[in-house]
Amino acid sequence: MTNNTYLSKNGLAKNGLAKNGPQGVTNASLATKTDSHFDRKGLVQITLLGLLFLLPVAAYFLGHTYYVNLASRMTIIAMAAVGLNLAIGYGGMVSFGHAAYFGLGGYVAGISAYHAFDVTPFMTWPISIPGSDSLLVVWLAAAVLCGLLALAIGAISLRTTGVYFIMITLAFAQMIYYFANSWPTYGGEDGLPIYIRNTLPLVDSSNALTYFLICFTGLILAMAITSRLMKSRFGAALTMARLNDVRLATAGISPYPIRLVAFVISAAITGLAGALYADLNGFVSPTMLSWHFSGELMVIVILGGVGRLYGPLAGAVLFVMMETFLGGVTQYWQLFLGLVLLGVVLFAKHGVMGWLAGRERNE
Repeated sequence: MTNNTYLSKNGLAKNGLAKNGPQGVTNASLATKTDSHFDRKGLVQITLLGLLFLLPVAAYFLGHTYYVNLASRMTIIAMAAVGLNLAIGYGGMVSFGHAAYFGLGGYVAGISAYHAFDVTPFMTWPISIPGSDSLLVVWLAAAVLCGLLALAIGAISLRTTGVYFIMITLAFAQMIYYFANSWPTYGGEDGLPIYIRNTLPLVDSSNALTYFLICFTGLILAMAITSRLMKSRFGAALTMARLNDVRLATAGISPYPIRLVAFVISAAITGLAGALYADLNGFVSPTMLSWHFSGELMVIVILGGVGRLYGPLAGAVLFVMMETFLGGVTQYWQLFLGLVLLGVVLFAKHGVMGWLAGRERNE
């Protein structure tokens, strides 16, 4: 009797069974599965970030600068997709015009470097604005201008939903594309070469590894901002605006300003990625503004996992690797990309991250 009493009080109670009965067994099982899920997800995320960081560093010291620049390209495109994922995955705003912000960020970097190289002002009236080769100035200008453009576009397009929203964002992006295409001062359809690399205090941005570390830091910050936003009350409101905007409005919160703010932040992140991309290539052209790039960003988000924090990173790595290595073998590499995308849509609707790390608790 004494032993049985001891077991009932200490053994079963310790496992939460004596107090809750069968419910305790269920709760313990769910807790074990949850811990296992987080261990698996955390391992996948750390591995993905670790490989993206360590492989370019190793390639640099082995003398393979090409792979360092390739990793920089992956990182920048992943950052642009992080911005789009904030709009699509978390906000439910299927934008088909994010190339406008990516391209605008690129043109900010290109035009600023162009005037800094020629030592001529960008404009003289009503105030004089000189060119600059400072990355901090370029990033600030790119974020502000892309945010203002998104504020204007979002103020109009967010009054619609569904396919109308998609078409309005596409229409605005195409207008900006054709404007850049017909702007001869900055190269028109031929694009604008960047003869000097924009600089950052105390670091050599012309070094391939240093520039990769700058891009990697930008990606980490973009993901950290997204994560912090989605864990805040703003993120909860944005999620509810996506799931049930009527219920959100009933709670006394208007969905429109919540979506608009998320749309502006999304555009600013994508614009910063565009500025980094232009500096990496030393060239900016209207193709950065094309709807084709908007489609590529959407494919990347879907491949990695819509609404997954690390989804854009996984999708960008997969996309760039297929484009680079399969594209070197055949010009029809998009056929294989289409097959992979079809497989993801049919059999792994939560993307590569969902397949590797498992489903989220709210899915």
